[in-house]
Amino acid sequence: MVALIHGALVDTPPPAIAELIKKIQVHLQGVRQDFSEVKVDLGSVPPFAQQVYNATRKIPAGQTMTYGQLAKAIDRPGAARAVGQALGRNQIPLIIPCHRVLAAGGKAGGFSAPGGLVTKALLLALEGFTLGLPAIAARKA
Repeated sequence: MVALIHGALVDTPPPAIAELIKKIQVHLQGVRQDFSEVKVDLGSVPPFAQQVYNATRKIPAGQTMTYGQLAKAIDRPGAARAVGQALGRNQIPLIIPCHRVLAAGGKAGGFSAPGGLVTKALLLALEGFTLGLPAIAARKA
């Protein structure tokens, strides 16, 4: 397997990355994996987004929060929209599980990863949470 690590092509990823790749593959095959212990360097991420990402990582698999609840969890109760914007820039959605964050009333909200809301619903389904397809269909309309 060829991987791009720090701008260089390598034939074999470092052991920690190889282990993470295997873990992701197993997860996507339907065997729930815990990614909460994966180390993430958020040094280049703005402080508000760091707060959002760290709080998002605490949402247990199979559970959800709304953007507003997450804003309250980081002591920014009026910042639900800003929370959503920060999550929309999340580059590692399995590690920072932004698919677990919904709009008010349990609506799907958004999801910026490839596949959009269908991917969000599938990731939640892997964790045992059903995101109603009518919510997805309504969002696409």
